[in-house]
Amino acid sequence: MTVPRTPTRAEIGALGEKLAVAHLQDDGLQILDRNWRCRYGELDVVAECESETGRATLVFVEVKTRTGDGYGGLAEAVTPVKLRRLRRLAGLWLRDHDGCWSTVRIDVVGVRLHRDGSAAITHLRAVG
Repeated sequence: MTVPRTPTRAEIGALGEKLAVAHLQDDGLQILDRNWRCRYGELDVVAECESETGRATLVFVEVKTRTGDGYGGLAEAVTPVKLRRLRRLAGLWLRDHDGCWSTVRIDVVGVRLHRDGSAAITHLRAVG
């Protein structure tokens, strides 16, 4: 009898990000960048969507994947320090990319992986 291997943190994170991207695309967002890195950190997903006014909105998405509640919920996952870092990274990404967006926002997508293989996705818009 073989014992199933427990996925690594990196594998869990990659699966959560894949599910989050699928959710964003289903929600009508176009993915512009994934795992953008610089010396100050990483942006999980950069996407674009059309606002109610028909103008483009740039969305920086932080993905948080959880298999349990041991580290707190989604609200606790993005602290004020984390939000400041995301704002800084967003500014650096904008500096390096051309585009015309009427609005910029930061979203958080929480992916809760269940033991049965299912997932629950929570999308918090405009957190900072």
